[in-house]
Amino acid sequence: MSPQETPTEPTVAAVVVLAAGQGTRMRSATPKVLHPLGGRTMLGHVLAAAEPLRAAVTVVVVGAGRDAVREHLAAIAPDALPVVQEEQNGSGHAAAVALAAVPDVDGPVLLVNGDAPLLRRETIAGLVRTHREAGNALTVLTAEVGDPTGLGRIVRDGGGAVLAIVEERDATDEQRAIREINAGVYVGDAATLRRALTRIGADNDQGEQYVTDVLGLLAAEGAPVGGHRAEDPDDVLGCNDQRELADRRRMLNDRVLDELMRSGVTVVDPRTTWVDVTAEVAPDAVLQPGTQIQGASTVAARAVVGPDTTLLDTEVGEGASVVRSHCHLAVIGPDATVGPFGFLRPGTRLGRAAKVGAFVETKNVEVGEDSKVPHLSYVGDATIGAHSNVGAATVFVNYDGVAKHHTTVGDHVRIGSDTMLVAPVTVGDGAYTAAGSVITSDVPPGAMGVSRAPQRNVAGWVRRRRPGTPAAEAAAAAEERNAAPGTDHDQ
Repeated sequence: MSPQETPTEPTVAAVVVLAAGQGTRMRSATPKVLHPLGGRTMLGHVLAAAEPLRAAVTVVVVGAGRDAVREHLAAIAPDALPVVQEEQNGSGHAAAVALAAVPDVDGPVLLVNGDAPLLRRETIAGLVRTHREAGNALTVLTAEVGDPTGLGRIVRDGGGAVLAIVEERDATDEQRAIREINAGVYVGDAATLRRALTRIGADNDQGEQYVTDVLGLLAAEGAPVGGHRAEDPDDVLGCNDQRELADRRRMLNDRVLDELMRSGVTVVDPRTTWVDVTAEVAPDAVLQPGTQIQGASTVAARAVVGPDTTLLDTEVGEGASVVRSHCHLAVIGPDATVGPFGFLRPGTRLGRAAKVGAFVETKNVEVGEDSKVPHLSYVGDATIGAHSNVGAATVFVNYDGVAKHHTTVGDHVRIGSDTMLVAPVTVGDGAYTAAGSVITSDVPPGAMGVSRAPQRNVAGWVRRRRPGTPAAEAAAAAEERNAAPGTDHDQ
């Protein structure tokens, strides 16, 4: 390669995703390709694997649950073209419907099923590269498996060219011994595919047209047909029911965790740790047992997450700690601490070394550097400055029954325990509030805010209003002890 040349990823003219099937074995109202695993739907995983091919057009064939699939496509791949297969007459018919919708497409076309969530971009790239370098009319993705029962076998000639895909029910004893199977992913020239798809029939038990018949037809004509074997046979696994879905989730998660651990992330217990493919965890981070890192979450170096913690679309800064907590759309700054049993709702932002402690809920709040909300509090729609402390059982009363209002707490403020801050209200820098206060007006900087009634004791209330109760009996006994001769009440 000359210094001016740079390697390029293989490309295709079009990607066709077959996603019209009903998936009846899922026993679910959700279309099969929309079932989630590892941070994406099955369809989302397939589209992500094909994305590096930089296809000029991506066609997704929809049928069962078409409205839901189209809505999902609009969210994750707005440039994809959904094409309806009114009657699900097999993979060959679906491919023909897709190509008819893009008559101007010319060149290599990738055909892939929408229920192959473990398919990796490296495997697809290898398939396309093999197709291009061999000059094939059609190239099929294959895999060698330990148990090929129930799967279509790849029959090759002595030179390695693919002659046919033989289904098990039609295979001879010799062919059943073949362990190389059809993965259901193909690359073929658009014009060649269009011509061949018009010639395949539906003479089978299901009365449907299959893409596999295209391969046999082309091979019989002497057209160059080849195969590309996936390095990892797990790549080609489909997903047809809830048991398989659970298995694919585990396999995908194992892949993610393996990559993280190889990069330097400590995963204490991989069996109970789940990380989406869309999340990022930096080397030297620690994931404790029972941790789930979901969505677009990021965990920086030296951060410790868990045990028993869920992060959804949450950012955790360097050296931060999140213990037994649930965090959604939150930003946790460097060296900040959360938990145990914290609930960080959307809009929460914690500054460096800030603390949200045990049984604290936050929403739409900014907590400044080194400020603390240690226990048993609710903080909503608020800004807390630096180096302030919010006492236990404090509530930021942000809702008046109609609208939400904001509370501002300055720097170096001390909020006493059991304070109600009734928004909108501001507590100035260096101010204090007395425990048990209901603060409805601004507290100036350096002032003490106090709002509570004087204590009044009603003597004998329990004896009169709760006679015969254990409390009344205990009170009576105490009164007798206090009245006994020789009792020194000054001690």
